[in-house]
Amino acid sequence: MTPRTLRIGNASGFYGDRFDAMREMLTDGELDVLTGDYLAELTMLILGRDRLKDPEAGYARTFLRQLEECLGLAHERGVRIVANAGGLNPAGLAERVRELAGRLGVPVRVAHVEGDDLTPALPQVLGTARPEGVPADVLAAHAYLGGFGIAACLRAGADVVVTGRVTDAALVTGPAAAHFGWRPEEYDRLAGAVVAGHVLECGAQATGGNYAFFADHSLERLRRPGFPVAEIHEDGSCVITKHPGTGGVVEVGTVTAQLLYETDGARYAGPDVTARLDTVRLRQDGPDRVRVEGVRGEAPPPALKVGLNRLGGFRNEVVFVLTGLDIERKAALVQQQMEDALKASPPEEIRWELVRTDRADADTQETASALLRLVARDRNPEAVGRAFSGAAVELALAGYPGFHLQAPPGKGTPYGVFETAYVPQEAVGHAAVLPDGRRVAVPPAPDARVLQDVPEPPLPDPLPAGPTRRAPLGLVAGARSGDKGGNANVGVWARSEDGWRWLAHTLTVDRFRQLIPESRALPVTRHVLPNLRALNFVVEGILGEGVAARHRFDPQAKALGEWLRSRHLDIPEVLL
Repeated sequence: MTPRTLRIGNASGFYGDRFDAMREMLTDGELDVLTGDYLAELTMLILGRDRLKDPEAGYARTFLRQLEECLGLAHERGVRIVANAGGLNPAGLAERVRELAGRLGVPVRVAHVEGDDLTPALPQVLGTARPEGVPADVLAAHAYLGGFGIAACLRAGADVVVTGRVTDAALVTGPAAAHFGWRPEEYDRLAGAVVAGHVLECGAQATGGNYAFFADHSLERLRRPGFPVAEIHEDGSCVITKHPGTGGVVEVGTVTAQLLYETDGARYAGPDVTARLDTVRLRQDGPDRVRVEGVRGEAPPPALKVGLNRLGGFRNEVVFVLTGLDIERKAALVQQQMEDALKASPPEEIRWELVRTDRADADTQETASALLRLVARDRNPEAVGRAFSGAAVELALAGYPGFHLQAPPGKGTPYGVFETAYVPQEAVGHAAVLPDGRRVAVPPAPDARVLQDVPEPPLPDPLPAGPTRRAPLGLVAGARSGDKGGNANVGVWARSEDGWRWLAHTLTVDRFRQLIPESRALPVTRHVLPNLRALNFVVEGILGEGVAARHRFDPQAKALGEWLRSRHLDIPEVLL
């Protein structure tokens, strides 16, 4: 007998997401499993610093507060909860959940997944004989685990499963494997669940949040999007939807956007399976319902990704406000004055950026002003401390006319660096700690192997020549962008088949570099995904040492895609 459809919802896309979402997801519709993703690259650094202050910390405290309101409700409705809120301390969080359940009188069984924390044995795991072979000041080193530890916990009867660092999609592959009895080698089914998990992982981004074509829908509909639900079938296909009556929108475009978010090429590799994104087929299956099918899977790679979070140093920032006339000359004056003031003890890195927010003959002082941003970094906090910010203050009566700062100067603050390494799957002790306390080892994926690159698919026939009009790319194409360490990806998709014929031939790597000047000196790779009518660009190094280092104005590249959409090209009039 085929198991019934599994309904999995999401209530968190990051640590700090909408607090009420857990209650809303439990009360607004039917679910079997409710997941929560609390861990981003930056979050692991934050939790690492928390644990330095308190060894009992290291998990997402918000999750516990949400459970205090919702644990009884989930138990009454028979909804299991799976979350990676354990962060650096999943065993500690599991114990806190048991204590909470006891205090509330809710008879739930709690389990957790562990083995991702490689920090204590980092040199050995990385195959490094000497400590200096390991990055300095590592606060956390965690392998990205798959979903079969979660599946073991659920099969043992757990009502709540908390994990540390697992892949975001594992929060869905684990429950699906447990429910349908999938074996580790059923790659097509697992790949379908990975795709469902990737769509769900960022919460309301799948239901109209951060959507390029939000203007197609009323502001009333988008003001409070509901969170997504995946109806997963035994063959790995699914329908992405949301609870009836909740805000937002689920359409092929919103699902396409999320599929392109923080991915790159045709292969989306994980610890359980390598999902082939070039095989995904999407179709509208009714109002707020998108069917996802056709996903093929391949063996996972033999190595697991490891996220290394370390302290990179200290940074400080001063923003000078330049108003009215002679903006460029004012900027040159203060830059020379600051360089003179810091000459005796300059920070290791200084970066200036003039943001021309001003306009001529402005009718407000703010719109007559530009911002000159000065960022300094150094391993020594004193070099970017009061001496640095004090030098700016001392220019107040001796600088350009109209001198003032956007905010008071302050002390330097620490910043983090995210790096990646890879270790053999068998070097990681993935384990499920069941509700009765038994610790069960989770074996590495069978048949893990390195696969050859996927050849680029043929492009569609180009659109016939015709009249064009200079217009923004975003009139005919959507985009979504995001970060992976120091790299950014920009996924761009066409709204129509003719739009795809034009986009595939027009938006080359060279054209992308023309439109995004910051990428001109960096490696840029273009991946073609015809089923999604999409191109995915990966720009290496544009984010420096990652989000925590705050290398650029938009440190996570969240709006890089919208910048690209705002750039003007000669677009065929037939598309406009």
